[in-house]
Amino acid sequence: MLLKITSKRQVTFPKEVMDKLHLQSGDVIELQDTGEGYVLKPKRFDASLLAPLRNKVNMTLPAPNMDAIRHAARDIKLRD
Repeated sequence: MLLKITSKRQVTFPKEVMDKLHLQSGDVIELQDTGEGYVLKPKRFDASLLAPLRNKVNMTLPAPNMDAIRHAARDIKLRD
């Protein structure tokens, strides 16, 4: 997939990429240098902000389904 960079160093991602990564306007993308190239990842939250919860989370619970949570957050029926 080829993307064009504008004179303002902006790139437009195809809708299919935005949908697959669950990205919306204003979201932040992290660019990681792997040594062999770059990887783009959606930046969802700062994990260091969770440190105060470290000893309060029940680790026996199953991992949450983050994809289902992201879809639910965008469900228009659940908004005010």
